[in-house]
Amino acid sequence: MVLGTLAGCMDSTPEMQVLTVQASAYNSLAAQTNDNPTLAAWGDTLTPGMKAVAVSRDLIKEGLTYNTLIEIDGLPGQYRVLDKMNKRWTRKIDIYMGKDVDAAREWGVREVTIRWVPALVEE
Repeated sequence: MVLGTLAGCMDSTPEMQVLTVQASAYNSLAAQTNDNPTLAAWGDTLTPGMKAVAVSRDLIKEGLTYNTLIEIDGLPGQYRVLDKMNKRWTRKIDIYMGKDVDAAREWGVREVTIRWVPALVEE
């Protein structure tokens, strides 16, 4: 009986998800966000050097929930989902680039492939 339970757990391991999205970049500047430009939508304080992204709200339903780690083609390392974008955006991420406005402008808007493993949802 225990083996059957363990085998069932193994089957519920989420698979790597892959999606192509539009990716822009943003900075901790009031002109780009609001009066508190370092405060992310889920309450985290963003600081330059963090590898963080904001996601369009439709992507949250796809499994890109708070604190999910993602890989972005063309960028090294993993980025953490810590912010949400305005409701008007769909199928888009915004890469946090601290206060480096030049880097954000150089990035521009690109189509990228992202990868992540959705969090396990306990029943």
